[in-house]
Amino acid sequence: MSDASTPVSAPVVNEAPAAAVAAPAPVSAEGAAPTEAAAAAPAVAAEAGAAPAAPLVNASLYVGELDPSVTEAMLYELFSICGPVASIRVCRDAITRRSLGYAYVNFHNHSDGERALEALNYTEIKDRACRIMWSQRDPSLRKNGSGNIFIKNLDPSIDNKALHDTFAAFGNILSCKVATNEAGESLGFGYVHYESRKSADLAIEKVNGMLLNDSKVFVGHHVSRKERQARIAEQRSQFTNLYIKFLPTEVDDEELSVMFTKFGEITSAVVQRDEEGKSRGFGFVNYKDHEAANRALEELHESEYKGQTLFVSRAQKKAEREEELRSQYE
Repeated sequence: MSDASTPVSAPVVNEAPAAAVAAPAPVSAEGAAPTEAAAAAPAVAAEAGAAPAAPLVNASLYVGELDPSVTEAMLYELFSICGPVASIRVCRDAITRRSLGYAYVNFHNHSDGERALEALNYTEIKDRACRIMWSQRDPSLRKNGSGNIFIKNLDPSIDNKALHDTFAAFGNILSCKVATNEAGESLGFGYVHYESRKSADLAIEKVNGMLLNDSKVFVGHHVSRKERQARIAEQRSQFTNLYIKFLPTEVDDEELSVMFTKFGEITSAVVQRDEEGKSRGFGFVNYKDHEAANRALEELHESEYKGQTLFVSRAQKKAEREEELRSQYE
């Protein structure tokens, strides 16, 4: 939650004091830009009796990844070199007054905002590279998610700037972020939000499967957490494939099949073996229908077989496990 204190403003000659709207919560882990309702609006000169002003071109910038000690004065000193600054607000917790790590810088002119975005994005402030983007005044661009892509298998050396530089060739980027842990270390995935679906499609076509710093990356359309969770829930509720471990070494495919056939018709039963043909102590059984698989899981999980306590669970594909792990960090 941001505080309600008056933002630091640049000196204005022969104009009424600039007014700033309270800033929103920080940008999401998925990289979506802030919405208009929450963004800090540019300062506007007002005169008594003046006719209503025409809609203004956006001149408000979001500045993220800030060190907690960064102040409005520090930001003013940096951004004022690009043009007259109308107002600056570092967003703070209303109770503790601690910085939330992001701010809004409002210029009088859109062209000055463009200059700052181009010249200062990823500039280090207090030993941290800041991340700058336009304060998103069209919430539909964020909500439809059509231009949002997800990148995984990123080399740890790739940061926000490197990701931005890689994908900027395919279209106008609204936001770009590599997911990190509390120590600031890359989690190996990130997001790029383009202004258009066409740019996102082009980036996927050109970069998916390519090597970035010797790591083969996956690039695809971003699927929202809600959609992923619904997909995972459906997979959980309709599983037919079981994973069994702690199998006695003498159990072969035929014996495994006999163990599980009594719960319903199976399509396959395989004990995993090493290069020498020795059992690795685990295997998979796939049923024709979900009900049979569920019965087998409930009956055989943690049951005793030839002196071993079996572990039986729903088998998951690698991609599904990665989806679940990724959702824990968002």
